[in-house]
Amino acid sequence: MTLALVTGIGGQDGGYLAEQLLGRGVEVHALVRGPGRPAHCPDAVVLHVGDLTETAAVRALLLQVRPDEVYNLAAVSSVARSWREPEAVRRINGEAAVALMASAYALMEAAGRPVRFVQASSAEIFGAPATAPQDESTPVSPTNPYGEAKAVAHGAVATWRARGLPAVSAILYGHESPRRPGHFVTRKITRGVADVVHGRADAVVLGNLDARRDWGWAPDHVDAMVRAAGHPTPQDYVVATGQSHTVRDLAAAAFAHAGIDDWERHVRVDASLVRPTDAADLRGDSARARRELGWRPTRSFTEVVGAMVDADLARPAG
Repeated sequence: MTLALVTGIGGQDGGYLAEQLLGRGVEVHALVRGPGRPAHCPDAVVLHVGDLTETAAVRALLLQVRPDEVYNLAAVSSVARSWREPEAVRRINGEAAVALMASAYALMEAAGRPVRFVQASSAEIFGAPATAPQDESTPVSPTNPYGEAKAVAHGAVATWRARGLPAVSAILYGHESPRRPGHFVTRKITRGVADVVHGRADAVVLGNLDARRDWGWAPDHVDAMVRAAGHPTPQDYVVATGQSHTVRDLAAAAFAHAGIDDWERHVRVDASLVRPTDAADLRGDSARARRELGWRPTRSFTEVVGAMVDADLARPAG
């Protein structure tokens, strides 16, 4: 039986990844920071308490568990937080990821067999690209500390792959679901719509309405990572829908799904919420993933937004 070790299982993608791997008959272990089972983490997942930044302990865990596959999803996921805590974000999103690759390579040498490694990268490594869509050859030029740290890990994938580690960088564009935490603008909007519908609020307060992103369905993006891990040739993949929408588009779609057409009177803009830099058009070209992995998005933008709105409309107050 294949055994996989997952970091970051407490995040949106971690639960979906565990579910997909278990559905394929994979034994799943996960590194968690404290006691207790994270939300959406299946009971069948074997948990190991530890900190990804404690390199020696993590390496000892890999040598003990001896996974066939390692999925590194652990990260500080907030771009806004990366401006407040750039050193911590670089340590977790960058340096700890590089150390994990080194540990996977050490396990590969000790076990005498391949250890497949998937790094959850981000479109933020491209910063403010001059052209759209972006693909695997687009220059890496981050414009925020989050993207900078992810770029460190992304570059390390190529380094360790050249050394012999079958490592993949999955360059994930925006991907959403009802499991998305509330501090993300997508969930802030859909929760805000539900609050307006239920009379708990009269408006949603947002930042830059013109920020444009390529938003897909989180389980689809996780599926791409699983497919990439199983591909015989390790390489990098852009995972994206190929279509971009503005925050304004998302707000309009969310309110429309809830039956509110005059959405603009329910949205207020707060300049303090605008990022110091905000890429104009992050839109991915996933031709390689479609061609090599047989991957396709299964939900449209409006379907993703609708699923999130429905979940928030059903959410109890509080």
